[in-house]
Amino acid sequence: MGIDYLSMGDPRSPSLLMLHGIGGSAECFQPQMRAFSNDYHVIAWNMPGYGESPPLQPLTFEDLSKSVSALLEGLVISSRVHLLGHSLGGMVAQQFIADYPGKVASLTLAATSAAFGSRDGDFQKRFISERLGPLDQGLSMKQLASSIIDSLIGAGPDPEMLAIARSSMASVPEASYRANMELLVTFDLRRELGKIRVPTLLVAGEKDTNAPPAVMEKMSSYIPNAQFQCIKDAGHLINLEQPSAFNKVLRKFLQSIENTIQSDDENKDIQP
Repeated sequence: MGIDYLSMGDPRSPSLLMLHGIGGSAECFQPQMRAFSNDYHVIAWNMPGYGESPPLQPLTFEDLSKSVSALLEGLVISSRVHLLGHSLGGMVAQQFIADYPGKVASLTLAATSAAFGSRDGDFQKRFISERLGPLDQGLSMKQLASSIIDSLIGAGPDPEMLAIARSSMASVPEASYRANMELLVTFDLRRELGKIRVPTLLVAGEKDTNAPPAVMEKMSSYIPNAQFQCIKDAGHLINLEQPSAFNKVLRKFLQSIENTIQSDDENKDIQP
C-alpha cells in the first residue's frame, strides 16, 4: 500500500503538494484545495501512520522525506513542485528540500521552525511529558481532541474549519501521535536554511505560541530572499483558522513566481 492522499485540479497544471502536522490530515487543507485547484494540481497527503498510509518503522525525518519523493514518483510528477508544509509538515518539507533540492519549485513554511526546543533537552522532556501525559493516564485522542485544538487556536477562527481540525485530531491513531511527538523533538535543520535556493514564504499566526511570529521571522532571515508574513488573530492552525487571509498570502506568493517564470520565458523568446 502506498501513500494515501487527496487531490484536486488538472494533473497537467503545476503541482502544489501540502504536508500536514501531527494532529492534522489531508482534510485539513480543504480550503486550500478548493481555492487553488483551478490553477494547480493540488495534492494533500496523509503522512505515514495517518489515513490509509501505513506507518513507518522506525520513523525518521529522512524516511518521511523519502515517502514524499515516493508519492511524487507514484503520481508521475516529474516537474518541480510547489511545496507547502504546516507545523511538523513544515519540518518534513525542510528535510525534503535538503534531500531533493531539484524537485522543489517553491517552499511555503507555515507555523513551523527549523529546530525544536532548547539545546540542553529539558524543554523537550517537559514537552513530551505534557503532551503524552493524558494518554498515559488512559484518555483517548477523541477525548482530548477539543482541548488540544482549543489550546492551538487564536481569536475568531472559522467555525466550519475548526470542526475539521477537531475531527482530524480525534481521528489520529494514538500510536502515530506518540511516534510523531517523539520525532518532533529531534528536529534541527538550522544549518540547512542558508542552502535553500528556491522562492520561500514563511507564514506565522499572530497568536501562535508553538511557532511564534518572532521565531519564524528570525528563521526567514537565514533563508536567501525569503518572505515573511504574519496572519492577524491566527494561532497555530493558520490555514484553517483564517483560510481567506492565508489563501490570499499564498496566492500572491505563487503568482509572483508564475509571473517571474513567464517573464523569463518571454525574454528567452526575444533573444537574438
